Amino acid sequence: MSRAILPKFAGVLSLFVLSFAAQAALPATDGQGRELPSLAPMLEEVSPAVVNISTRGTVEVQRHPFANDPFFRRFFDMPDQPQERETQSLGSGVIVDAENGVILTNHHVIDNADQISVHLHDNRTYEAEVVGSDEQSDVAVIRIDADNLKQIEIADSDRVRVGDFVVAIGNPFGLDHTVTSGIVSGLGRALRGGDGRIEDFIQTDAAINPGNSGGALVTLDGRLVGINTAILSGRGGNIGIGFAIPTNLASGIMDQILEEGRVRRGRLGVSVQNLTPDFAEAMGIDRHRGALVTQVAPNSAAEEAGIEEGDVIVRLNDRPITSIRELVTRVSLLRVGEEVSLEILRNGDELTVTAVISDPEETSVKAEELHQRLAGASFSELDERSPLFGRVEGVLVDEVERGSPAARHLRSGDVITSVNREPVRNLSELREALQDADALVLNVRRGDGALFVLIR
Repeated sequence: MSRAILPKFAGVLSLFVLSFAAQAALPATDGQGRELPSLAPMLEEVSPAVVNISTRGTVEVQRHPFANDPFFRRFFDMPDQPQERETQSLGSGVIVDAENGVILTNHHVIDNADQISVHLHDNRTYEAEVVGSDEQSDVAVIRIDADNLKQIEIADSDRVRVGDFVVAIGNPFGLDHTVTSGIVSGLGRALRGGDGRIEDFIQTDAAINPGNSGGALVTLDGRLVGINTAILSGRGGNIGIGFAIPTNLASGIMDQILEEGRVRRGRLGVSVQNLTPDFAEAMGIDRHRGALVTQVAPNSAAEEAGIEEGDVIVRLNDRPITSIRELVTRVSLLRVGEEVSLEILRNGDELTVTAVISDPEETSVKAEELHQRLAGASFSELDERSPLFGRVEGVLVDEVERGSPAARHLRSGDVITSVNREPVRNLSELREALQDADALVLNVRRGDGALFVLIR
């Protein structure tokens, strides 16, 4: 395209954007009565549903292990140090149920908080209670007791397309109800990978900065499509790459929290990898996208449904499955006991099987039954809830209670592969390895890394 054409093209594009925005928002007028496109009327309706969240809390101070030894401290004349320090944070939230004061935000906004204050658009401030929080999806639900609240309409985030115009509303750097605009830059994004987090982000170039976390990503007609949660930045500021949790994912987590106070993730029991064109050609499959089953967990829902190694899962409940992340995300939102329809490819044939999502807690083991020094943790067989399933053999750390003995050494999502240099491949071998053991040396896989943990 020549330089002479570029200014004309830019002018046409600007007119198109203004025309589109004018259709999505009520018109404003200039000083001479002429109509101008503006998002102000939409924002006046939506902004009261976005709140400012401030928290206070305490976290445990990480110290060198020798600093816990009184002899060591006396020998080196080390003063006693506080075990905890106070923390403060700022974030945002979105009112989704005005009648009951329900607010959606991020887990990391309210994590470790002892006190949560919610500041409304009309300058009222209330103390909030945590209804429930889920670290894996970074979704939290809090509640305030207040009248005359304004809620936002939740949209179907599966209908969002790359190129859609969106607006981010939040409180970056404590600046109340800051509004930025942009487009949807990408869908199905993941940031961390390999650490068990559920990530299916909407990417946007609408400016998102620290303090925007938990705020609203809305369409031009004022409907919520995402909860702003993260940015990609080398120095902590906005560079035009921000991420939001889709409302369909956030709403599914919220519904479970409101009904049960926590999230219970079902188990299918498969290990998968992405189907590539090379694998598809070698296996005689005429599709290039899907989840290739590499392992089926024994006594799992997948095994009972007849799923086999080498099958390719292409649909789940009539929703296309094109990658590992899509399958893990869809399964993680299913309820225990829910019946799910799976379309698979096997030896070139299309098959439909039905599986009943199982409850991992039915087969999990409390650490107190195995070894008191691991009290506060629970373990289960390794399955698709861990990205390491199919890559290593070991036992999955399901949950770790905050402040428990196990919390000093283990995290939820860890995989224990050996105890005192003896490999453990399942719960039975873990039980045997821990029996009558005094000091414990655990080989733990965490994300893409590995470490030894000494417990005595």
